[in-house]
Amino acid sequence: MVWVRLVVLGLLSLAIPLQASEPPNPTAGPPPLDTGSLSFPWSRLRLPGYIVPLHYHLVLHPNLTTLSYTGTVRIELRVENNTNWVVLHSNRLRITWATVLDQNLAPLSDRALPVLHHPTHEQAAVFSPKILSCGQKYFLFLEFEAELEEGFYGFYKSSYRTSSGETRILASTHFEPTSARTAFPCFDEPSFKANYTISIRRSPAHTALSNMPVEKTVVLDDVLVEDRFTASVRMSSYLVAFIVCDFSSVSETTASGVKVSVYAAPDKLQQTHYALKAAVKLLEFYEEYFNINYPLPKQDLVAIPDFQSGAMENWGLITFRETSLLYDPATSTGSDRLWVTKVIAHELAHQWFGNLVTMEWWNDIWLNEGFANYMEYISVEATYPELQVEDYLLNTCFAAISQDSLNSSRPISSAAESPTQIKEMFDTMSYNKGACVLHMLRQYMTDKVFQSGIVRYLRRYIYGNARNQDLWDSLANTCSEDDFTSDEHCYNRRQAAKNKYVGEHLDLTTMMNTWILQKGVPLVTVARQGSRLLLKQERFLRTTHPSDPAWPGLQQGYLWHIPLTYRTDSSPSIHRHLLTTPTDSVEVGEEVGWVKVNVDMAGYYLVHYDGSGWDVLTQLLKDNHTALSYMDRTHLIHNAFQLTTAGRLSINKALDLIGYLQSESHTVPLLEGLAHLEAFYRMVERIDIPDITQNLRTYILGYFRSVIDGQTWSDKGSVSERRLRSELLSLACHLEHRPCMEQAKHRFTRWLDSNSTLRLPADVTETVYSIGAQEDRGWEALLNTYTRSLSETHKDKILSALASSQDTNKLHRLLELGLEGHVIRTQDLDSVIVMVARNPRGHHLAWSYVQKHWSTLVEKFQLGSFSIRNIIIGTTAQFSSTEELSEVRVFFESIRKQGSQLRVMQVAMDNIQKNILWLQRNLGTLRSWLDQGIV
Repeated sequence: MVWVRLVVLGLLSLAIPLQASEPPNPTAGPPPLDTGSLSFPWSRLRLPGYIVPLHYHLVLHPNLTTLSYTGTVRIELRVENNTNWVVLHSNRLRITWATVLDQNLAPLSDRALPVLHHPTHEQAAVFSPKILSCGQKYFLFLEFEAELEEGFYGFYKSSYRTSSGETRILASTHFEPTSARTAFPCFDEPSFKANYTISIRRSPAHTALSNMPVEKTVVLDDVLVEDRFTASVRMSSYLVAFIVCDFSSVSETTASGVKVSVYAAPDKLQQTHYALKAAVKLLEFYEEYFNINYPLPKQDLVAIPDFQSGAMENWGLITFRETSLLYDPATSTGSDRLWVTKVIAHELAHQWFGNLVTMEWWNDIWLNEGFANYMEYISVEATYPELQVEDYLLNTCFAAISQDSLNSSRPISSAAESPTQIKEMFDTMSYNKGACVLHMLRQYMTDKVFQSGIVRYLRRYIYGNARNQDLWDSLANTCSEDDFTSDEHCYNRRQAAKNKYVGEHLDLTTMMNTWILQKGVPLVTVARQGSRLLLKQERFLRTTHPSDPAWPGLQQGYLWHIPLTYRTDSSPSIHRHLLTTPTDSVEVGEEVGWVKVNVDMAGYYLVHYDGSGWDVLTQLLKDNHTALSYMDRTHLIHNAFQLTTAGRLSINKALDLIGYLQSESHTVPLLEGLAHLEAFYRMVERIDIPDITQNLRTYILGYFRSVIDGQTWSDKGSVSERRLRSELLSLACHLEHRPCMEQAKHRFTRWLDSNSTLRLPADVTETVYSIGAQEDRGWEALLNTYTRSLSETHKDKILSALASSQDTNKLHRLLELGLEGHVIRTQDLDSVIVMVARNPRGHHLAWSYVQKHWSTLVEKFQLGSFSIRNIIIGTTAQFSSTEELSEVRVFFESIRKQGSQLRVMQVAMDNIQKNILWLQRNLGTLRSWLDQGIV
């Protein structure tokens, strides 16, 4: 049914928005006002602040046949300066009618008002011939139309295939950060919070969902109904969401009465039950932890078939990629279960951090994402201790350090103005470094004081916006609220109280600004001098050595307030010291034999042990590794190999350090050591250095043979043990370990002979498939299974196996299928490209493919998006020669006009430079170490 215009005058008597009516032909009325003499009144990217939206009444009618929609929006405005203009956001929308009404809903003009557009700034301006007066309220009424988007942002089309092969269409939204403006005209900045009353027109065969529950459903005619949702709480435009689909759902109610529902395509409903249980448990945890009830009556979680990121925290209507929400015990690994739980925990944390209190501008998006990332660990550890989520926190911080130790890094809080710059803020610095800095702060302040401070922050800025300083003020004043006067610790900026770091005063703002407002990660060098421990801090860089001429300039002005912790062999206590100067010292005592700094890596810094420090710790691990916690052991391994990359520690020292791993029983340090060895192997394998490749393969398989051969081909054990099994067997088969390959081939043959019906243990499925994919028959059978599988996690494992083929024609075919977007969904194209690039036979193929199809990739994924960053980093990460660096630089220069503002391009070149330096610094030593017969 074609959307019909609604008579503006008919709105004057309506208490509810936009009822259906039959208007006269608009061309029969007065012509629109002339726009010929008007020019666009605003020149900045950000909107003027003197018109404030208060309440949106939005009606939408999506047509899932024509893939287009029509809509109307009536926005209640407060005017704070006299003006003739209303400037707001609109991108790719056709605004067909505009008028302004006074607070009594009387039109200010009897003609349609002129609408001017500024496409570059994604803005529209409506001219009112009558001045809008300061202090008054008005209503802006707009009619508009558009096509459903083809990508993953705005109001976009998605589809899925039923088990019978029928294709079903749905429409969903993803607005963060700047795409609400592509769905309806709005004030699309986070500080313009407003209430939203939304109505969706649909066929009776479909379901409409939005942030709030349906208040009333009205039958408009035989083929159309209208769902009218209750008015929302005050929220930012990027959190608005609506979906029209034919999904099924399961529901439960929390102890506080919130209805939680999980929606998915009907054939996948059986995969929703775990997510429902997890969401209820986590929502109840957050209500207790934050001491603030979830403010909406319902919380929907929806698995969207086409979804670019992992999930999106729309208030009351969270959307997910299917692999982030659906869990099938038959095909999902223990790690898959942990992933689903963490993503749900992340998005539910956002209902408070981000939704209830929102950053004032995108430069502080870490206040949303860093908190949500960190709350994953706090909440999952409390609700699902068996998942051992704490084992993964170190990896979060290691990932942040990996990027932060390049000069192309950025401060956590960074300037961002354009939509592309804003999209790039959703990166490792906001998510991972933000989480690790918060973890450091929580350990520094104690759990109780930290929790009290963030509750104060949420209460003070509830339904509002906040900045970094607001968080520090809230954390530093936790005793001024009546609810917290009984707390043991009290922090105040004006009257600094003594904190747990002996005798030192807390200036939280000054301390935290060193972590939030400057880029980089500090390196603390420690050295023994008699009874004292000498300390020195500097900026850690993996691509620049202290002997380089550029070093002094790259160190200039960098200083952190580091909450130092250390443990010694003379006492089980954790000692603390706040390092605020370039050099310092602490008393440890003459009797101390060893010192381990940064206990359990609670702090976001690396440690270098000068003199004989590394030798002492290497001997300690060899003699009695359990004298240190598994986190400390993992931290030592990570730090040693980071220092090796930076040219600050010989690689043979790092290799000697992990010599104790034959005695290691904990998964986390074992996998950390193996990960570095595997990275070395893949680098020398790719550049084809036969002697080192063979010797390193022999060393890894010989040294870790007992732990490899001790793995069972099953799904038994804890999440940690299952993760070790998956990664160890995958590596062993890649290294052509004969028992591993024979077992995998045997299982794949049985699977193939069963016509793909045999259920393989989930933990070894990918390894078995990867061995089977090396033969033509196996590869084709896997591709056929991929097209029929209803489990997206299962399909991901198949895709990884297909991309491991040594046949470049097959790899090229995979890339073509990904670009085509039918057999392999477009949402998975970036993963396909990166998988092919990781294959030694496919790395140049993938890079050439990206260069050839760059414009198409940008069109599909948008500049600045995670997918584009993933493609750029993933296809260049293995490059390690000056020729490859030059080739990448030339390509980036060729797209300068399109992508010059992308920070990720400099990150990619820094990564290649790091690889070049690693080979120059370490290849000869590695060869000698292996040649000495260490194996």
